[in-house]
Amino acid sequence: MRDAIIRDVELADEGDDRIEWARRHMPVLGLIKERFEREKPLEGVRIAACLHVTVETANLIRTLKAGGAEIALAGSNPLSTQDEVAAALARDGIWVYAFRGNEKEYYECLEAALEIKPDVVLDDGADTIARIHEHHPDLIGSVRGACEETTTGVIRLRALERSGKLGFPVIAVNDAETKMMFDNRYGTGQSTLHGIMNATNLLFAGRKVVVVGFGWCGRGVAMRAKGLGASVIVVEVNPRKALEAAMEGYQVMSMREAAKIGEIFITVTGDKSVIRGEHIQLMQDQAVLANSGHFNVEIAIEDLEALATSKKRIKDGVDEYLMPDGRRIYLLGEGRLINLAAAYGHPPDVMDMSFSNQALAVEYILKAEGLERKVHRVPLEIDERVAELKLKAMGIEIEELTEEQKEYLSSWELGT
Repeated sequence: MRDAIIRDVELADEGDDRIEWARRHMPVLGLIKERFEREKPLEGVRIAACLHVTVETANLIRTLKAGGAEIALAGSNPLSTQDEVAAALARDGIWVYAFRGNEKEYYECLEAALEIKPDVVLDDGADTIARIHEHHPDLIGSVRGACEETTTGVIRLRALERSGKLGFPVIAVNDAETKMMFDNRYGTGQSTLHGIMNATNLLFAGRKVVVVGFGWCGRGVAMRAKGLGASVIVVEVNPRKALEAAMEGYQVMSMREAAKIGEIFITVTGDKSVIRGEHIQLMQDQAVLANSGHFNVEIAIEDLEALATSKKRIKDGVDEYLMPDGRRIYLLGEGRLINLAAAYGHPPDVMDMSFSNQALAVEYILKAEGLERKVHRVPLEIDERVAELKLKAMGIEIEELTEEQKEYLSSWELGT
């Protein structure tokens, strides 16, 4: 294995302090770590992970290491790596290949992580799994399974499955209810607005905010923007989701119409070029464009650059594009995930559930026999166990069914 590729090992003490702060807000993962330390269910297992190198991820990695795993970690986004966290993990004995701004070295770091010859892959966006299939088919036979964390990644992997080329089973961690409904909605909702406010210090109250996409991430962003007093407009291609947005009280319209009146645009679709040149040409002066949909393809940056007469860095994370008619369009975080480019990403409280699903899904892959080479949902018992542990950690006690109620619900006969 290659030596770690990080910014500065001297940042490790600062990283440890920040990781410890997050650990205190991740009680479910902490309980799993305690069990892993006792049982060592991952003893000798090699894991290649391509994830956002943040304090929350560090606690997942330390949990897997406590279970006996050997781990190589690459950053899944050039602007999300927290250099002090990378340093702390490298000092732990993790092979870390990540530093903030490693856009040119992104695939070099991914290649370095794959040198571990993984038994299990943890992915965020499916780049690692895709790279194995495209460039390292020799590794496919030794990979026992993988976990995918994001909506975008699951979409890519289901396409790979449909093509008949998926070489090993994948657990769609993103689809666990304790991940999707909480991480995507509450995590993305809060952290996206946090990132935009950090980058711009704009007031949301009274502004027209266009949310492009109304999946769980879009629901969360719209909800938080509305809570701050914004007038929220939703752009959606799915009629059922569009109807839901309308029933929630949001304005729903096409991108072309929304472009004319929006002031802040936030993309959360998982698709490419949802804001294009034809829309940018209709936007008002000082319109702000931000993406929270994983890859930096949702806003057609090439269209923006082709239309602009000049580009200027206003401040860290804010680029001004001057249009021929004098309008100024602002792109945040180079079109990358704004909640990580200009903020800290999801709060540890919500990542506690997501990464608990990840840790238990890795254990499931290793214990399960005969898993088909397809994209699998997280087993219901894992999803429910994570929810139970989270409620317990929050001090919440829920009701239990009586034996009479259980019998009633399981009977086809009409009750009296």
